[in-house]
Amino acid sequence: MSIAIQSQCTTRHGVGYWAPGLGPLLAAAVALLSLPGSPPYPVDPNAPFDSVETEAVSFILNPATPEPAQPAGNDEQATPLFGMDTVPLLGGDVSEKWNRARVEIARELEAVARCRVNQPCPPAAQKLIDLSSEGAGRSGRAKVGLINRAVDLAIGPTSDEAQWGVADHWSAPFETIRSGRGDCEDYAIVKYAALLEAGIPSDDIKIVILKNAFPAEDHAVLATLVDGEWLILDNRTLTLVRDSDIARAVPELVLDQGGVRRFVSRGRKDRATG
Repeated sequence: MSIAIQSQCTTRHGVGYWAPGLGPLLAAAVALLSLPGSPPYPVDPNAPFDSVETEAVSFILNPATPEPAQPAGNDEQATPLFGMDTVPLLGGDVSEKWNRARVEIARELEAVARCRVNQPCPPAAQKLIDLSSEGAGRSGRAKVGLINRAVDLAIGPTSDEAQWGVADHWSAPFETIRSGRGDCEDYAIVKYAALLEAGIPSDDIKIVILKNAFPAEDHAVLATLVDGEWLILDNRTLTLVRDSDIARAVPELVLDQGGVRRFVSRGRKDRATG
């Protein structure tokens, strides 16, 4: 399955940067459970680069039992994202690109982990640490909001066609950070990595592909669970919006540590699976 993006994916904070014909969304996410200031698994500072990198990729592609998600606020269980069920999306273009993206992102987050143990630190890795540190000393919505703002201001909106000369290019976080430019999925990917580095549980972060009704377009955003409710981080605005307040858009796909899933209306899950 492929997703043709014909959208204002590169719009920023209410200013239109129209980019028709953008290709499949980069929806890369990564199962990296970490606490601020420390990698999610032990890193031997004297270990050879290759062995550390291999361990990182293995951790992402074959994670240990994940930590439980943060409890919902007011002792309430968080509702499903957009109040909808999902079914697995197996095979196809999106799944293949997501699998490749996981390996790239795992390697980059391992570079960040090496920075944490005072090994050589690439500028892009340090920049990702700086972005995630914007929420230091804060919690909940304030923490997420500060990181969201920092990423939005660090990246200039542009299309893959304008930047790379191709209709579709899936950028890993470091590539977007180095260029300082990207489209909607590039923003979402950098935010995903920054929130993980800030200690947000991986179960509480998802990249979502929406189908906007007007204009008709696909658009990538990040969703994160805060105090029992899902907040949508959209590069087109600095405002955090609850999933229940999203209007004129239909959720299509969700990408996270579990893979790619397709949204279905509640009560249609069994039929969709069949």
